[in-house]
Amino acid sequence: MNVSYDQYQYINVENRDGIATVTLNRPELLNAVNPEVHAELEYIFVDIARDESIKVVVLTGAGKAFSAGGDIKRMAERAGTQYGFEYAIRVPEKTRRIYNSLLEVEQPIIAAVNGDAIGLGANIALFCDITIASETARIGDTHVKVGLVAGDGGAIIWPLLLGPQRAKEFLMRGLLVKGAEAARIGLVSHAVPSAKVMEKAYEIAAELAALPKWAVRWTKLSINKNLKQQLNLTLDTSISYEALSMQTADYKEAATAFAEKRKPVFVGR
Repeated sequence: MNVSYDQYQYINVENRDGIATVTLNRPELLNAVNPEVHAELEYIFVDIARDESIKVVVLTGAGKAFSAGGDIKRMAERAGTQYGFEYAIRVPEKTRRIYNSLLEVEQPIIAAVNGDAIGLGANIALFCDITIASETARIGDTHVKVGLVAGDGGAIIWPLLLGPQRAKEFLMRGLLVKGAEAARIGLVSHAVPSAKVMEKAYEIAAELAALPKWAVRWTKLSINKNLKQQLNLTLDTSISYEALSMQTADYKEAATAFAEKRKPVFVGR
């Protein structure tokens, strides 16, 4: 079944000979995720999974970043408001939809991290089957820096890749790591010079596309059984705590301080 992607405003899909380039397309804001982008992420992987013309996916970002994560200015606008409260209630359901659909895609997905990947952007890249990063790209889940629990995937994938203790330090401190170091410690699959990221991604994509289709797909799905088990074990707790942390004074202060370009003052409530 061929699928139309015309309904997507912030995600571009280009299919050439079975290799689909899926591009987060909000370059003027470093592909930051606002509610509209989040909604598109909830369904893009559903459409890709049923698109029989696609053999392999290369997921990347337009411009100089993969994704800066949450749109902090939009977060500041809804912090402490009734809309913010109603949005937080829906966060677990909406985030669950992204990761469940991502892990159900049978086609191999290669993340081409062309630039910084932060927060949700980093976690989506790390959930992909192979992650290729620019040596200079910064990668990290910095939820805590804006008063939030690392709920949207970080508490699941970082411990699986790095082990619990190292993952806790990265997530609790909101640390960033360059692509070259990320490859050295096993956080990403490969690190290459920035100009070579897409070339490397397409090289691996072409290799996968030429291999026996079902052997590749069912190997992926077998391994993803473990990822799905960890997702079911942890996501509801972590994302619910993140939604709860959206109601704290420290979250409002962090988001407001970012929008006002000043240092936040946290009060512990």
